[in-house]
Amino acid sequence: MRTFPNAKINLGLNIIEKRTDGYHNIETIFYPIGLSDVLEVDKSDSCSDYSFSSSGIAIGGDTEDNLIIKAYRLLQTDFHLPAIDISLIKQIPFGAGLGGGSADAAFMLKALNELFDLKLSTEELENKAATLGADCPVFIKNQPVFATGIGNVFTAINLSLKGKFLLLVKPDIHVSTPEAYALVVPHKPDYSLFDIAQKPIETWKELMKNDFEVSVFAKHPEIGHIKNELYKMGAVYASMSGSGSSVYGIFENEPEYVPDFGNSFITGGLLE
Repeated sequence: MRTFPNAKINLGLNIIEKRTDGYHNIETIFYPIGLSDVLEVDKSDSCSDYSFSSSGIAIGGDTEDNLIIKAYRLLQTDFHLPAIDISLIKQIPFGAGLGGGSADAAFMLKALNELFDLKLSTEELENKAATLGADCPVFIKNQPVFATGIGNVFTAINLSLKGKFLLLVKPDIHVSTPEAYALVVPHKPDYSLFDIAQKPIETWKELMKNDFEVSVFAKHPEIGHIKNELYKMGAVYASMSGSGSSVYGIFENEPEYVPDFGNSFITGGLLE
C-alpha cells in the first residue's frame, strides 16, 4: 500500500499561556499542502517483525525512535500485526514547522488500519495519533482545522485557499522548539484566529500573527528577510510556519520570478 503523507502550514500561531505541565496553550490553523513524502507499507515475506528503508532526505538516529515505527509499535499493543516491509521517500524537510514526521506517523496508522482491516474509527485513530505527538491527529482527517489546547483540540473551520499559489522557502537553518519559545511572552490575542480567517486574505497581513517570529527572527534575521522578500514579490500573506524555519507566501498567481534565497529548499504549487 502506497500513501503520500503531506505537509501542513500554520496560518497564524498565538501562544496564549504556559500550562502547569510545562506545555503552552496555543491557537493556530492547520492547513494541508501538497508537499508530501511517499510511504509504502506491505506484508513481509522476509522478516519476523519489520524492515525499514528510506531514501531522499537522510534520516538519522535510531529507527525505533522514528514516529513511523512508533505508530507501528502502538498498534501492536492492541492488535496482532504480521511482519511488514516499510519504505519511505523523505521529501518534507526536518525542523521546518511543516509537520512531516507527524504526517508520516498519522498516515502509518491509517495505512495499517486499512491494510489489516483493524476497523478503527476516525476518532480512535485521532486518539492514538495524539499519543505520538500534538500535531499528529490533524493528519487523520487531513483538512483545515482551528486548533487550540496544545494544538490537539480541533474545531472545524470553513476555509479554502483553493487555487491560490503557495511558495515555500526552507533555509538551511534548524530551529529547535525550545529555542523558538525562548523569547516568547504568552498573551491573549486581541482577535481569535478563527475570526481573522473569515476575513478577506488581504487583511491577514495586519491581523494574523505567528508569535514565534519575534524570537526566531531575532536570532536568525535571514528567516525574517525571506518573509520580507515574499511580500516584495507580491504575496498577499506571508508567514513562518509553526516554530520554523520554513516561510511561505500565498499569492493570487504564480510569481513571475523567485529571487536567490541562497542554500534553501524551495517549492511551490497551487493550494487545494
